[in-house]
Parts: sequence; C-alpha cells; structure tokens
Amino acid sequence: MQPNTAYAICTFNEIPSQRAKGFNLMVVDEEGKHRPWPIVVVRWGKQVFGYVNRCPHNNVKLDWERHQFLDQNGTRLLCGKHGSTFELSTGTCVDGPCKGQGLTPIALAVLDGDICVTGVTLVEDEEPVSGEQA
Repeated sequence: MQPNTAYAICTFNEIPSQRAKGFNLMVVDEEGKHRPWPIVVVRWGKQVFGYVNRCPHNNVKLDWERHQFLDQNGTRLLCGKHGSTFELSTGTCVDGPCKGQGLTPIALAVLDGDICVTGVTLVEDEEPVSGEQA
C-alpha cells in the first residue's frame, strides 16, 4: 500500500454539520495483523475532525447509543459512560475524569466530496475474483 493512500468512508454530506458519526473499521497494524479500529468523525461546517472512538479514561467507546457522541449543547464530544467532555477541534478533555488528556486524532481529508482516512492501511472488502459474479 502507498503510505499516502486515502480510504473513502462516507460522503461529506452524509454527516450533517454539527453532527458526529461512528465507523467500525479494520486496520492492518505494523505486524500485518487485522484489528478493529473504531473511529468517530465530526463535521463542523466545512471542517471535519476524526478521533479513535476510545475515551482515555478507561478505553471505553464514547457513544452511549449508536452515533450519539455530542453533549446536550452539541458543542463537545461526550463520553457517555463517565461524562468526560472533549473539544471538537483538538480532542482535549476539558471536563471529567480524564481532564487534560486527549482523544487519539486520526488523519482525515475531504477528496472529491468524500471524507477519507489517511495515514493507515485499512482492510478493504475483497474484490470478486475475475469471472465471478459480484
């Protein structure tokens, strides 16, 4: 894989502004093994921010319900288990048990109307072998 490969995970418009969406991807680690890679993508106007979906307090996923990542004001990411809140643009915890720690950022790019992850190798769905019906 090229180190600058970009993987489209959704269209830009699939995530409304001031909303967040979770994705459960599979990444190929340094040893060539496949491992789950849950991420959260936040859209704020024309900007997108991405983080590994794991609270630094005790490694639980942030969303308490599917795609429920934001606080009641919709201005911070929220850990549904312990109530820690994180700045959308930096992932820094500003309140809660992990105050001062941060979410692990992921590299995103918007290319041709798609939100893409970069800087990793993802496990892609296998292409059908030539001659097989898809």
